[in-house]
Amino acid sequence: MNSSTPDIPFYLPVANECDLFEHAHRNNLPLMLKGPTGCGKTRFVAHMAARLGLDLHTVSCHDDLTAADLTGRFLLKGGETQWVDGPLTHAVRAGGVCYLDEVVEARKDVTVVLHPLTDDRRILPLERTGETLEAPDDFMLIVSYNPGYQNILKSLKPSTRQRFVGISFDYPTPDLEVRIVAKESGLSEEKCTPLVNLAGRIRAMKDQDLEEGASTRLLVYCATLMRSGMTALDSARAALIEPLSDDQDVKEALEEVVQATFG
Repeated sequence: MNSSTPDIPFYLPVANECDLFEHAHRNNLPLMLKGPTGCGKTRFVAHMAARLGLDLHTVSCHDDLTAADLTGRFLLKGGETQWVDGPLTHAVRAGGVCYLDEVVEARKDVTVVLHPLTDDRRILPLERTGETLEAPDDFMLIVSYNPGYQNILKSLKPSTRQRFVGISFDYPTPDLEVRIVAKESGLSEEKCTPLVNLAGRIRAMKDQDLEEGASTRLLVYCATLMRSGMTALDSARAALIEPLSDDQDVKEALEEVVQATFG
């Protein structure tokens, strides 16, 4: 099911992920999304939050993100020290979806803060203010990560993963991906078809020459350039070759694949 309502971001389901999201939200279950970069995880969350009428609080996690960045801290304002909620605390107070994108990138103390929210307690203790916040029924915690980037230093512990219900994402099937790229870019499905076929060839190079395959997001960028009037070759070079690698040998190999498709 996808919506044509302007306020709901476009998303084309590939399985039962929308149904599972609704059941998880209805039953106060935290949700974990796993999948490669640019395959639709963030768009899925935005679509479902809008569809269910929930406020969405998104946090893009990074190496320097700490628990205090999520929960809040005391700041000096107008000569006075005041507590300022972080995005997680704000979401727990107000309700809605708190989405932690690429959660494995954050510091380890972040997952410790999440634990009380991901079991039957559904609480957020704030040691610095002495508060213990109870999550309202419409609060939902969602985390995402790319399993392909995980290593010993950056991975979710089994004890953390088992606090979530999970959905595995991957790139859509070619027929669905053609529809998605056409809808998002405005380029015709006929012209999007060879572009999606090209993505399949590039993805086959993953783990051989490439760390990551061509994402659906990059296909949309490429199709957008093509719709704007750039040639297919120039669009593919800008949206598919340059973002995927800095290695000259790899770029030459990608160029050959692109030339075979559009040359």
